[in-house]
Amino acid sequence: MKTIQRYYRVDRKAISLLRFTFEGYEGIAGVTTLNPATGLIVLNIAPGCEPDVENVIRDLQEQVYMEAVLLPEEHAERKNA
Repeated sequence: MKTIQRYYRVDRKAISLLRFTFEGYEGIAGVTTLNPATGLIVLNIAPGCEPDVENVIRDLQEQVYMEAVLLPEEHAERKNA
């Protein structure tokens, strides 16, 4: 089964916090930084873990800026190449 990818723009100073937070929830999602300068990340969510990830995100959004974004076009072009 494939992971579900969700893209977010976050405060770049919070990327480490997000990475360590999701690592603490072993296996529900991994954080990959696509552009550290702009805070663009992707969450690779394990199938069936979407509700857990949504709960973690909801809690994190009370502490750090996290905005869901569509797949950036420049990333989509590289992915399809």
